[in-house]
Amino acid sequence: MHQKYLLILFYSATGAVRNLAHAIADGAEKKGLEVKIRTVPKVSSVAEAAEPNMPNEGEIYCTKEDLVNCSGLALGSPTRFGSMAAPLKYFLDSTGDVWSNHELENKFGCVFTSTGSQHGGQEITLFNLMTYMLHQGMIFVGTPYSIPELNKTKSGGTPYGPSHVANTNKSGGLTPDEKEIAIATGARMAELILQFNQDES
Repeated sequence: MHQKYLLILFYSATGAVRNLAHAIADGAEKKGLEVKIRTVPKVSSVAEAAEPNMPNEGEIYCTKEDLVNCSGLALGSPTRFGSMAAPLKYFLDSTGDVWSNHELENKFGCVFTSTGSQHGGQEITLFNLMTYMLHQGMIFVGTPYSIPELNKTKSGGTPYGPSHVANTNKSGGLTPDEKEIAIATGARMAELILQFNQDES
């Protein structure tokens, strides 16, 4: 049996989604679960433009093997007109074989996002990401109001998943509440994955 791990797969343009990804990773790792953080290459409207096979810096690109072998998936993207960004969708659209082989069924999944403004489409983007998981037969994990910061945040953070609002902070830095919500979500994912896999064994 393969090693249990949480795959955190994201695309980030300004760094905010990347920061959420790493906060989710912190929460999962504190619970003793291995984490793999992966990204996807940019896509271009110019057909000849291509990204190198490996990024020059930062997280490495996700492979199908990373996806198939994970025990849980955290999926994150900035909002692009109420939907996920094209680079992430391009990768996910290539996973029809994963779907046809039912390789993500009964695995836990959560989602996260960032927008440029308070009402910039966070919820619809999270549902857009969530829909992919439902089609794959995954078990969706939300962010419950037992997380104290969800009740007091003045910026990002939703019951559908961690989020960030960039309009007051262009650096991509998370507010303390946004960071804690992401950490708690990662911890919850890890607890569920570890408990589920223990029950299965």
